[in-house]
Amino acid sequence: MIEVQDVLRRYFADFLDVYSISFEQFKVVNSLLACRTASLGAHVDICDNCSHSHISYNSCRNRHCPKCQHSSIQKWLFKQQDALLDVQYFHVVFTIPESLNGIALLNRKFFYDLLFKSASETLLELASDSKYLGADIGFSSILHTWGQNLSFHPHLHCVVSGGGLDFSNTRFVKSKDNFFIPIKVLSRKFRGKFLFYLKKAFYNNDIVISSSSNNIDFPSLLDSLYSTEWVVFCKPSFEHVGAVLKYLSSYTHRIAISNSRIISMDDGIVTFKFKDYKDNNRQKVMSLSAVEFIRRFLLHVLPNRFVKIRHYGFLANRNRKKKIMICRRILGLSKFLYNLLSGSSDNGGSIRSYVCPSCNNGRMRYSQFISNVRLLC
Repeated sequence: MIEVQDVLRRYFADFLDVYSISFEQFKVVNSLLACRTASLGAHVDICDNCSHSHISYNSCRNRHCPKCQHSSIQKWLFKQQDALLDVQYFHVVFTIPESLNGIALLNRKFFYDLLFKSASETLLELASDSKYLGADIGFSSILHTWGQNLSFHPHLHCVVSGGGLDFSNTRFVKSKDNFFIPIKVLSRKFRGKFLFYLKKAFYNNDIVISSSSNNIDFPSLLDSLYSTEWVVFCKPSFEHVGAVLKYLSSYTHRIAISNSRIISMDDGIVTFKFKDYKDNNRQKVMSLSAVEFIRRFLLHVLPNRFVKIRHYGFLANRNRKKKIMICRRILGLSKFLYNLLSGSSDNGGSIRSYVCPSCNNGRMRYSQFISNVRLLC
C-alpha cells in the first residue's frame, strides 16, 4: 500500500525546490518521515499469557500522521463516553464562504479561533433564548480544514445535545425531534458574529489582509459577504447514543487524507480516491503531481499547540463533571449507556494492547523501550 510517508520520502526534495514551508510544517514532515522507522527506536511487547514477545518500531504520534490516529481516537473516546447522556444528538456543520480562504491562509490561528468563537456563541445564545429552547446545551466542536480533494475548506463539525439544563439546574429541557433552532436563523446569526469580529480585527490591525500574491480589497469583500447566505446545515439526529461514539470516532482525529485512499504513485503523479459531495457523494479518482499533493497536504498542518476539539456549555471543562451528574440524575441511564459506562474502566487500560498472535488468547502489552534498533535486523 502506498502511504503519505512514501510520497514525502520520494518527492519532498522536489517540493522544496518550488515552495518554502513554515517551521510547523517542517516538523510535521520530519515526524511523518521518521514514523515507525529505526530513527525513533523500538519497543518490546510481551504476551501476558504465553510470554511471546514482539519488537516493533516506535510511532511518531504526530496528530497529522495517517498511521498514528487509532490509539489517539481510542484514548479520547474512553474519556468522552463518560459525558454521554440519554438524549438525541444533532450534527451541525458551520462553513465559511470560499472568498475568505485568502484571509484564512494568512491568519490561520486567528481565523480558526474565530470560527470556534462565532459558532459556539451562536449556538449558546440561540439555545438560551426561550423562543427556541431556553436552556444551557452541551456540544463538542471539531475543526476540519480540508475538502475530500485536499483543497483548503475550513469548517466546523458540532455534535450538539438535543436539549439542556434550565438555568436553575433543576430541569432538563428536551428539544423536539427536529433541530430546535431554524437553520436560517442559525446561519445569519453565525454570519453576523463572524463578520463583526473579523471587521473589528481588521480595523485594529490584528490581521494580515494582503500578501505579494494575494491582494484583497477588504471593504468590498465585507459588503459581498454580508449579502451572501452562509452555509450552515444540520444533519439528521443520531439514532441512539451509541451512534454518537461511532460518529466521533470517525471525525475527531481524522486527517486530510488517510493512507487507504491513495491508489498509486507513478512517474511523479499521485492518484487517490475521494467523495464528490457535490455529485451525490459519488466515489471518484483524482490525480495530482506529487509536488501539488504535498502542497495540499501541508495546507492542513495546524498551528503549534492549536486545540482542534473544544467543548462548550455543560460540556465545558470547568463545569463538566458537576453538570453531567445533574443531567444524569434528572434523565436517568438507559441499559445501553449503563453497560457502556460500566465497561469504560476496563477498556482504558488496554488501549496499547492487542491479541497475541502466538496463543490467540493473551494480550500483548508494552514491556520496554529499545534504543539500539539494530536488534530488529
